[in-house]
Amino acid sequence: MKYAVTAATGHFGQAAVKTLTELVGKENVVVVARNLEKANKLFPGYEIRRGDYSDEQSLQEALTGIDRVLFISSQPGGEVSRLKQHQNMVEALKQTQVDFVAYTSFPNAQNAATPLAEDHWATEKLIKESDIKHAFLRNNWYLENESAFIKSAADGQAEYWTNGLAGWALEREYAEAAAKVLVQDNNKEIYEFAGLMKTYADLGKAVAAAAGKDITVKQVSEDEYVKNLLSQGMDEGAAKWLSFAQGIIDEGTLDHPSSDLADVLGHPTLALDQAAVEILKR
Repeated sequence: MKYAVTAATGHFGQAAVKTLTELVGKENVVVVARNLEKANKLFPGYEIRRGDYSDEQSLQEALTGIDRVLFISSQPGGEVSRLKQHQNMVEALKQTQVDFVAYTSFPNAQNAATPLAEDHWATEKLIKESDIKHAFLRNNWYLENESAFIKSAADGQAEYWTNGLAGWALEREYAEAAAKVLVQDNNKEIYEFAGLMKTYADLGKAVAAAAGKDITVKQVSEDEYVKNLLSQGMDEGAAKWLSFAQGIIDEGTLDHPSSDLADVLGHPTLALDQAAVEILKR
């Protein structure tokens, strides 16, 4: 059986290919990537095929003869809209008669109010309408999204403004679970992948334990949060993105407790303090 991972050169894709190789062997894994030069450097000895979400023909060629596909969602903001890219991918899945697709989606995609969920929910509907066997991997927040907070806290001080909860886990943990879903039978249609629900105050305590020292983690207003980031030299776009991301948490969008991630992994996700140590070592 042939397994393919699309967008494989990203961090998620690299981790998924690693686990998939451990499960089925390198000879059964096909790496699909837009940038062949990068893919060849990252995956020596693998079968590598060019597949660009903006080019439906390339996707059809890349997926020919493939049985199961891990469809890693694209990033928004490109010259071709993410939804159009995903439409191209679903059409290629149909034309090549792939047996099964696992798609990385957004938590509670059908009800999430944030614009980030819209393309994911639309893609889920396209896949359902295609009649291809599928599983939707609704990934909660990667702990790596909080790298700036974690590193600032480890240096002695960090701020946040949200009151909400998130199911943080390491990106590699989500990727490992995705690979396991890809190879197993009798999958659920929807997996709400998440770590344990935690607050920023919890995360601050975890970083303190990881750093082995007392730190100051302070909640401020949203305006003060952005103002302080700018005063520290962060550019306006990055500061507004971090504030927006905390807004998603504040709205309760990520507050969806689920044991799906731990169940598929076969063990609990890494404790926040241990996960923070891993990030601080990078």
